[in-house]
Amino acid sequence: MLENLTDRLGRVVKTIRGQARITESNTTEMLREIRLALLEADVALPVIKDLLANIKQKALGEEVVSSLTPGQALVGIVKEELTRIMSGGDSSHSGESGKLNLATQPPAVILMAGLQGAGKTTSVGKLAKWLIRTQKKKVLTVSCDVYRPAAIEQLKTVTSQAGADWFESNINQRPEDIASSAIDWAKRHYYDVLLVDTAGRLGIDEEMMREITALHAAVKPIETLFVVDAMLGQDAVNTAKAFNDALPLTGVILTKLDGDSRGGAALSVRHITGIPLKFVGVSEKLDGLDPFDAERMAGRILGMGDILALVEEAQKNIDLKDAEKLVAKIKKGGFDLADFRGQITQMRNMGGLSGMMDKLPAQMAQAAAKTDMNAAEKNIKRMQGIIDSMTPLERAKPELLKASRKRRIAAGAGVQVQEVNRLLAQFEQMQSMMKQFSGGKMARMMGSMAAKGLSKGLGKGIFK
Repeated sequence: MLENLTDRLGRVVKTIRGQARITESNTTEMLREIRLALLEADVALPVIKDLLANIKQKALGEEVVSSLTPGQALVGIVKEELTRIMSGGDSSHSGESGKLNLATQPPAVILMAGLQGAGKTTSVGKLAKWLIRTQKKKVLTVSCDVYRPAAIEQLKTVTSQAGADWFESNINQRPEDIASSAIDWAKRHYYDVLLVDTAGRLGIDEEMMREITALHAAVKPIETLFVVDAMLGQDAVNTAKAFNDALPLTGVILTKLDGDSRGGAALSVRHITGIPLKFVGVSEKLDGLDPFDAERMAGRILGMGDILALVEEAQKNIDLKDAEKLVAKIKKGGFDLADFRGQITQMRNMGGLSGMMDKLPAQMAQAAAKTDMNAAEKNIKRMQGIIDSMTPLERAKPELLKASRKRRIAAGAGVQVQEVNRLLAQFEQMQSMMKQFSGGKMARMMGSMAAKGLSKGLGKGIFK
């Protein structure tokens, strides 16, 4: 995500890093590079002009604090301006973009609009899961897409996966009648939120706009969210603007941000349309929806990573009670292959290696990028498959694994015996490390692991 822009801005910082101070000449060169980076990222021209004007003004007027280098000062200025652009002008309230207004008599109706193929129905499922998991809401969904029976069935499926409830509809009904019946049902069954999915088209047309305007008037939603594909770049912004002319949009959900290496839509949408970015889709999984935070996004664009997102991902996927049991088990020296498999599963649930790399600061991610991530992901799956081919007793007592057992396990996992031996060697390394996890040794070891760096620490195991 955003790799091209991150790389470009990283090179700008490197060129100014060795200079004693920010001057008119090096600022001009720096702004030229930033302009090229933003143009390559498909950022809208009005956004580029505004951004560069403010960076220039602040850079030339900036008295670099003695503890900062010109490169560090530049990063601070650019981050502040990126945050301002994406948050609509007030960087001090950048974290509020992802908030939904649910302050109304239940059910709070949220209308989802967008073109066909933008990921609208999937986003309904993702938003339902987010509301259930983080806001503890009772959620009902309904499809008002009377043109595509498959859309109704798709919503039923993703709603079930999200743990929400689905209100039945069919293509012989009017969208307004479907929505009115769903609202009545939600009121009588005490739902907190009703998510209304709407029909999309391949392009903007008058019929679609009339239909969704009439539906909006009928349901009177407290939130009207526009779902748009980030990979459309500047076209995403133009489409959002067209919808906003027809509907009072309250927010944008930018989907497929994980597949967009440019990032122009994320930078442009708020500045051009005036509509806040509320959520971004960061993976195909139903939990791959994040509240948008302009400051954190600016940090990722500048290669600072998003460690907070990694922590939040861990909180979502790690059972604290299980973690406490594992710590107690490790202290007694009882770390076994079942525990090893559990750690692999948790990492995969957090988006795998590639998902974690995307949130790491640039220097750490670049070090890990020297490894073939696809090969590393395959290796992780292979390791999991090998452990799955073992009996519970063999996982608990790896010392039982002699030649005949290894041959059986290798055959069951579809690998060579050498792969089983390699996994056991990696497990033994992990096990010996875990034995040192007691008392003050744990803190010292964690510090040592951090000092060694990601690529060196993992390079001997997963990245082999």
